Amino acid sequence: MGPKMQRKDFTNEMKADFENLFGNQVSFSDPVLIAHGNGESYHPVAKPDAVVFTQSTEDVSNAMKLCDKHSIPVIPFGTGTSLEGHVNALFGGVTIDVSGMDQILEINEEDLDCRVQAGLTRIRLNEELRATGLFFPIDPGADASIGGMAATRASGTNAVRYGTMKDVVLGLTIVKPDGEVIKTGGRAKKSSAGYDLTRLYVGSEGTLGIITEIQLRLFGQPEAVTAATCPFPDISSAINTAMLVVQSGIPVARMELVCEKSIAAVNKYSKLSLAEQPTLFFEFHGTPAWAKEQAEMVGEIATEFGGEGFQWATELEVRNKLWAARHSMYHATRAAYPGCNGMTTDVCVPISRLAEAMEQAAELVEKHDVIAPIVGHVGDGNFHLAIMVDPDDEAHIKRAKAVSESLVENALALGGTCTGEHGIGYGKIGYLKAEHGGGVDVMAAVKAALDPKGLMNPGKIIQA
Repeated sequence: MGPKMQRKDFTNEMKADFENLFGNQVSFSDPVLIAHGNGESYHPVAKPDAVVFTQSTEDVSNAMKLCDKHSIPVIPFGTGTSLEGHVNALFGGVTIDVSGMDQILEINEEDLDCRVQAGLTRIRLNEELRATGLFFPIDPGADASIGGMAATRASGTNAVRYGTMKDVVLGLTIVKPDGEVIKTGGRAKKSSAGYDLTRLYVGSEGTLGIITEIQLRLFGQPEAVTAATCPFPDISSAINTAMLVVQSGIPVARMELVCEKSIAAVNKYSKLSLAEQPTLFFEFHGTPAWAKEQAEMVGEIATEFGGEGFQWATELEVRNKLWAARHSMYHATRAAYPGCNGMTTDVCVPISRLAEAMEQAAELVEKHDVIAPIVGHVGDGNFHLAIMVDPDDEAHIKRAKAVSESLVENALALGGTCTGEHGIGYGKIGYLKAEHGGGVDVMAAVKAALDPKGLMNPGKIIQA
């Protein structure tokens, strides 16, 4: 472990150094600091002392050198969509906002890859790729930055077919805590050359360095895309359908479970008329014949478990509306319960234990008398609870935390993980030891070696 972190006064000398180097690219304005003091989580705001808006890897390097000179913390910031307090400045310091670094640097169509700056968002990347016949499949729901997605090892609705960020990142440009710039990986599809530094930084949540550029694997746009929804009499029937689809080897692109409370909320929020029952959202990619065949096979399985009333969507506009509704689930749920914040959490278990895990989750919600709609990437065993919390009711918050804690404990007991895609941040830092045991000490040793002053996003993943 590095030295114990304590909040350090941000002196006039420090302020002058940043102003002299960055001019109007640095802000000390309280509204700006507050806006950078939290993501989309229930955690309280913890604002930095300054925010630097970078335009290049060189800017990031220069900012890091100043932070190293003054021994002050550094917090990377992309779009602020994280859910476990990743961007909260727990010890003050300087937030480095890379949202202005949003360029596509190269597209290699023949090799199915591209290189982008860290602040580029996934939606804009796909808009730019549309004319090439390629697309980037990782879809966490939020229009997150590519750098942030790499830093948290994000996944999402397409993971069942296309994998997660660890599967599509070929290489990175990293700025180390002392400002040195290094590159990891490359454009080759495989390599046996030395330690896999790319995988080390993917998922490191800004605790080892700042990602400024990413080399990404791309995929060909499918010739045909078909989407569908299917309601079920209960959650277990929907989960059993999902399990058999996976076990049958049907390569569905997306398979999402949404509980009846979430369907009711999204119907109202997105002006849809879906049956208010546990529902699976599907998407199939391939040739027209292959997409149709996949859909028919899934339809037969769903019927076995009581699924009925498939609603098909083949037109782009209708499909987009359907998935936009799925992605707006969190905001729809908050709108359905005015005055509440969402304590959003996720776990992931082996798919054979998914039904058990979700039944336990439902029991916890009932036991602690909270409102917590459930959605899940059921194709890979990952599901989320959005626990609605009255921020002014301490007893309510306590019950919600009890649900979240027991949910994780149950997932670990079933051979799962405390987070399938949200990451650790500081919200789940207490569960890491239970999951990895002595492995956490190895992580701490890596952190101490690469960040000896403990300046990089302190208090996240590893206790500061």
